Amino acid sequence: MSDNDNSKDSSNIIDHRKIGKKLKFFIFSDRVGMGLPLWLPRGTIFRKNLEEFLNDIQKKSGYEMIVTPHIGHKKLYVQSGHWNKYGKDSFKPIQTPHKKEEFLLKPMNCPHHCEIYRSQEWSYRDLPKRFAEFGTVYRYEQTGELHGLTRVRCFTQDDAHIFCTFDQLLEEFKKVINLVFYVFRHLGFLDHTVRVSLRDPKKNNNFYIGSEKNWKKSEEVILRAVQEEKINASINYGEAAFYGPKLDFLVKDSLGRNWQLGTVQIDYNLPERFDLYYRGKNNEKHRPVMIHRAPFGSLERLIAILIEHTKGNLPFWLAPTQVVILPITDRNIMYAKKILNLMLSYNIRVFIDSRSEKINKKIRDSEDYKIPYMVILGEKEEKNEMISLRRHGVGDIGIFTISNGIKTIFKEKN
Repeated sequence: MSDNDNSKDSSNIIDHRKIGKKLKFFIFSDRVGMGLPLWLPRGTIFRKNLEEFLNDIQKKSGYEMIVTPHIGHKKLYVQSGHWNKYGKDSFKPIQTPHKKEEFLLKPMNCPHHCEIYRSQEWSYRDLPKRFAEFGTVYRYEQTGELHGLTRVRCFTQDDAHIFCTFDQLLEEFKKVINLVFYVFRHLGFLDHTVRVSLRDPKKNNNFYIGSEKNWKKSEEVILRAVQEEKINASINYGEAAFYGPKLDFLVKDSLGRNWQLGTVQIDYNLPERFDLYYRGKNNEKHRPVMIHRAPFGSLERLIAILIEHTKGNLPFWLAPTQVVILPITDRNIMYAKKILNLMLSYNIRVFIDSRSEKINKKIRDSEDYKIPYMVILGEKEEKNEMISLRRHGVGDIGIFTISNGIKTIFKEKN
């Protein structure tokens, strides 16, 4: 992560914390705890839109959705190696009555996914298995390091783990790269960098787990995938995970700082630690290779950067409210309900602002909430079965028949 650019005028900085509060996306509460965001209804819709977007892609790409608990037995993370490496960054273990067992707030999803794979026997014909989850994890970040949504103590990863044969590894890895690039293009993250993270040859080998042979194979696959996909990537020694090398995708925030979002990692070690296997053609046991991947990375961090990139002017498909209907008087409310029901039938996120306020006040409030479309209904519109449309940041775009007005809006939806 690069340092802040202190030469920038802080008054001009676009801060996702201020925008998120103004748009009623999320809040923080000292009573709940520092670094623990509370998602308001509008922000929850925003999150769900992102999840649905990725879920649709994942279903088409052969992923199966799973759900795992928010806690796990301490011995699970001891076995995976996470406790030894990151125990100091986890919340203290939760002891059961009589202190017979210890549990942790889940710091990682991967050990849980290993247990799901391990729950049944697989053949080489079943592979690759792709398990995906929006799993919330918990890390005890130091108070001074907390910053809005970009660094929090609980965050949701669009986590997936692919269990495959070595012969499938390169192709699976390249598919994930293309999935990440597709997601970035759709979200407008065109200015991003890619980093290959390898071991530091000078670092004590006790930092890394696994055999030299497996590390060498993993690093060779990543470098080959980058070459074959013609990716302009930097190589950073010493940035690998303790269990394997990785490919990281970084995006800048409004301060010009790089934040890691997407990541793809190769892991031979957890399959060994959890004794994972599949039956090969010879019916003997073979060890699968594990790919960790998260195109979004942290959903919270992704949202923070999206808010800053768009200044809160979210694309139509992501906007919590896509259309607001503004009746000029109470006499127009029944007509407004008719338009509302028609738009709901098109799955447009719409509501009626029926407050007893002047129309100019309603328009200003809708602009402040950055709602993409406003439908204004008065006596003239109702009498002629028409609607007046305004586009956020543009102004009036014309008077339309009901059908043409909805088509105009629906075109943007698609």
